[in-house]
Amino acid sequence: MTKDESQPQAKPDLARQNATNVNSMAIKAKLRPRHYGLFLSLVLLVAAPVIIVALYLMVLAKPQYASEVGFVIRQEETGSGSQMLGGLTQILGTQSAGNSDLLFEFIQSQDIVQRIDDDFDLVAHYSHAWPWDPVFSVWPSATIEELVGFWKRMVRITYDQSSGIIMVEVRARSPDSAQEIASKIVQQSETMINTLNEKARKDSLANANLDLDKALSQLRFAREELIEYQARTQIIDPQADLQGRMGVMSNFQQQLAQALVDLDLLGDTASASDPRVQQLENRIEAIKDLIAEERQNFAAQNVTVENTDYPRLLAQYEGLRVDVMFAEENYRSALAAHTLARTNAERQQLYLATFIKPTLAQKSEYPQRFLLVSLTAFFAVLLWSALALVYYSLRDRG
Repeated sequence: MTKDESQPQAKPDLARQNATNVNSMAIKAKLRPRHYGLFLSLVLLVAAPVIIVALYLMVLAKPQYASEVGFVIRQEETGSGSQMLGGLTQILGTQSAGNSDLLFEFIQSQDIVQRIDDDFDLVAHYSHAWPWDPVFSVWPSATIEELVGFWKRMVRITYDQSSGIIMVEVRARSPDSAQEIASKIVQQSETMINTLNEKARKDSLANANLDLDKALSQLRFAREELIEYQARTQIIDPQADLQGRMGVMSNFQQQLAQALVDLDLLGDTASASDPRVQQLENRIEAIKDLIAEERQNFAAQNVTVENTDYPRLLAQYEGLRVDVMFAEENYRSALAAHTLARTNAERQQLYLATFIKPTLAQKSEYPQRFLLVSLTAFFAVLLWSALALVYYSLRDRG
């Protein structure tokens, strides 16, 4: 065999030799203490909590029944009356804006919990399974603050601010108890709305009475000022008095024009010594003097006892007349507002519209066992994974 024919046979032999060397250097894999520790942590942090939660929910946790109720605050429609009276309902503050927010906070407050507890004994009901079911029960000696915290867990509220709709879900140990508690929530909410109604009616009527009394006092004062002015100046209406004087002036001017015409007609046929000519001339001079005197009176300072001229007299009269007109208009508005407030005080403006009556459950929906076990497993695996990553990261750096 030649040298060239034996050359390819050397490469496979070299490959087998390298593989043999690699196999002799590799160490056989086996479990180490850290692997046992990782497995033990998986059991302690994941398997054990899931098993404990599942056993608790299946064995110890008592069933809970849910009752649902839905309501919204409505306001009596008074659109036509508002338009006729210029939107006085807005002035009186009868809008229901923000009342749903108040009701939402009220259902979660200590006040409603105390009222329902006095009537239903919430502590006795929710502590029935204590201490076998401590997670979903309240201890018998719970304070009102602790009961309010437990109440927020058993009563779930959904509130839509755009529409004002409030949905309430109540959980209890029996379907009848859940329905009864939901009914009492509606009852207490209606009581709160009636309280708001009563306070709003009283405030609106009181404000309307104050506004009416104030407007009446202003009207009386304005009219008294006008009457006092008329008595002081001895002029009922300066405009009418001035118009009368202007009528007298116009009459004098007509008489003067007629006398001048008569003098011109008589001058063509009579001499200057004619008694008729002398009489007409005297008449013309007298009329001219009267006209000059009347014109002087228009700007005289002694028109009244206070030496007031006509321009100032008219200015004072117009100011007082405008005050009286404004006071009369203000009094009419206040009287209309008072009438509306008294009408509204006689009927309920806000009321609670319950569009979903308290329901009666047929089966237990809570606690949600599958969901709670799944969440426990998810967060336990998440925690175990994070701790394992931290451990291996520190081990690699060490």
